[in-house]
Amino acid sequence: MATYGLQIVALMLGGTGLVGTVAVTLMPQWRVSAFIESNIVVFETLWEGLWMNCMRHVNIRMQCKVYDSLLALSPDLQASRGLMCTACVLSLLAFMTAILGMKCTRCTGDDEKAKGHILLTAGILFIVTGLVVLIPVSWVANSIIRDFYNPIVDVAQKRELGEALYLGWTTALVLVAGGALFCCVSGCSDKSRSYRYTVPSHRTTPKSYHVEKKSSSVYSKNAYV
Repeated sequence: MATYGLQIVALMLGGTGLVGTVAVTLMPQWRVSAFIESNIVVFETLWEGLWMNCMRHVNIRMQCKVYDSLLALSPDLQASRGLMCTACVLSLLAFMTAILGMKCTRCTGDDEKAKGHILLTAGILFIVTGLVVLIPVSWVANSIIRDFYNPIVDVAQKRELGEALYLGWTTALVLVAGGALFCCVSGCSDKSRSYRYTVPSHRTTPKSYHVEKKSSSVYSKNAYV
């Protein structure tokens, strides 16, 4: 029962990581315009994401525009687009694999050993997905921080960390936690199977042998009498 509860918690973490991965991929708040000088009056905010950039004016609706070309992006955003798409596919595959290995499913029958291997595979996929999400998020954050403190870069071109990066770090942590929990559940189920108690077959022990021999001798004496 406790193992089943851990499976539910791990599946919830994996599902949350899946939703977070898709959200981080689609969100435009990867890079946010920075206003360093205090005397600047903020009239607009610029967001830069993997697929589009958005301009938000004061008291005006936000306007977004999809990038005309992939080559218009910086190298870190180009690589991040490919890595995040890969993470979305991996997280979906890991989530579907985890569902097949749950105790409540009957797709693989009642073979606990096969389900343990499936959960272990799902856990490894979730951990790999978390690492794949962590790489582009940390790469873009490092690029933003490096350019922010670079005196050569113009003030208008400097950016700050967007909400998508913070959500990406949280998503990577959730994915790794869910994957580790699935691996732990798989290991615990294997250990419980190895220590499963089996009812011993009836065998004649030395003590029972002596008792039977004694009873048979008494029976034979009574027969002679």
